[in-house]
Amino acid sequence: MQEYDLVVIGGGPAGLAAAVAAKEQGIENILILEREAKLGGILNQCIHNGFGLHVFKEELTGPEYAYRFINMIEDKFIRYKTETMVIDLSKDKLITAVNKTDGIFTIQAKAVILAMGCRERPRGALNIPGARCSGIFTAGTAQKFVNIEGMMPGKSIVILGSGDIGLIMARRMTLEGAHVKAVVELMPYSAGLTRNIVQCLDDYDIPLKLNHTVTNIVGKDRLEGVYIAPVDENRNPIPNEEEYIPCDTLLLSVGLLPENELSKKATVKLSPLTGGAEVDEGRETNVDGIFACGNVLHVHDLVDHVTEESYIAGNAAARYLKGLQKQSKKIEVKAKDGARYVVPKFISPENIETDLELSFRVRDIYKDHYVSVYFDETRVAHQKKKILTPGEMQTVKVTAEMLNAHTHCNEISIQVEKE
Repeated sequence: MQEYDLVVIGGGPAGLAAAVAAKEQGIENILILEREAKLGGILNQCIHNGFGLHVFKEELTGPEYAYRFINMIEDKFIRYKTETMVIDLSKDKLITAVNKTDGIFTIQAKAVILAMGCRERPRGALNIPGARCSGIFTAGTAQKFVNIEGMMPGKSIVILGSGDIGLIMARRMTLEGAHVKAVVELMPYSAGLTRNIVQCLDDYDIPLKLNHTVTNIVGKDRLEGVYIAPVDENRNPIPNEEEYIPCDTLLLSVGLLPENELSKKATVKLSPLTGGAEVDEGRETNVDGIFACGNVLHVHDLVDHVTEESYIAGNAAARYLKGLQKQSKKIEVKAKDGARYVVPKFISPENIETDLELSFRVRDIYKDHYVSVYFDETRVAHQKKKILTPGEMQTVKVTAEMLNAHTHCNEISIQVEKE
C-alpha cells in the first residue's frame, strides 16, 4: 500500500491549484490522480480566450491557463499519475485506483481533496420524445469533437439550453461554417454569462428564444429537425404553437452536475441544491480530512474563481495536516429570500483571520435590489446591485470584525431585498 500526506483526486484546474497551494504551505508528500491522459481537465478543449483575467491579469486560452499550472506542478516536483481512475474512496481516506501500469492499487492518505469537476446533463434526463437518431450531442462533447478531434458534428445546428458551453459552441460552430439556427432556452433568462450572450450570440445574429423548449425530435437514422414551442408560466409547452426547425444536429447545454460518486462512497454529505458537498470555510466536508473544491463542489462561472476556491482548499488541507485547524463552534450559513444557495455552508470563526467571501446564486432576475447579510436577526451588510441574474455567481464578504462583534451568532443568512 502506498501512503501520501495529501491525495488530490482530479488533475483539472481545481486539483492543480489545490496541490500547488498545499505544496507552497510546506506539504511535500502530495499525489494527484487524473483519469485523462494529460493534466488540465476540461481546459484542454476550451481553446477560446477569456481565462486568467483575475488570477494572471491577462487573457489566456484554456490550454494556456492549464499550462501555467502544469508548469507549477512540474517546477514544484509534485507527483501525479495520469490515465488513473479512482474507483473507490472510504471515509478513512483509503483510495482504490486503477491504471494500465500499476493495475489495481490502494493508497492511504492523511488528507484528500476532491476535485473531480462536473459532467453534462444528458438527453435521457430531459424526456424529449422522438427517435434515438444520430446527431444529438451534449455541447461539451461537440466541443471536444471540434477542438481536439478536428471533426464537425454537423452543419445545421439547434442548441437547447443557454449555458456558457452552449453559447460558446454557438459561436464556435458558426466560425467553422455551420449555421446555428437558434439557441432555445426554457427559462425567461439565459443560464450563461451576459458577456457570452453578447460575444457569442448577438455578435453573430444568432437568435436566443427564451421561454421555449424542444418538444419533439424528428429523424430515424440521422436527425432531420426539431419542433420547438413556447412555454407557459409553469414551463409547460403551449399547445398548437409549435414551430418546426430543420437541422441535422441538436446540441444540449442544459446544466452541469457535480461528479460526486466518490464523495457518496466516502459518506460525504451532499447539498440537494448544488449537488456538491456541504463544506466549511476551508472547504472541508463533514468527513474529517476530506476537502472539496471547484465544480465538484458547485458549478462556477469562471475558472479564475475555481482557482481561488482551490487555493482555499489547498491551504486548509495543509493546516489540517499540520494540526493547525481549530475545532470550534460552527455557524450555519443559509440562503433566504431570493438567494438559491450559498457556499460555504458552515463557518468556524476561530479559523478566519481575514475577510471571508461567500459565493451564492439568486433564484430569479432582480433589478435594483439589495444583497443583505444577517447575523441572526441583525442586518450587518446591505449592498445595492444594479442587476442580479441566476446565470452569474455573486459574492459578498463577511469580515473578521463582523464575526467578532457577533460572537453568539447561531446563523448567518444571505437575502435579496427590494429596499
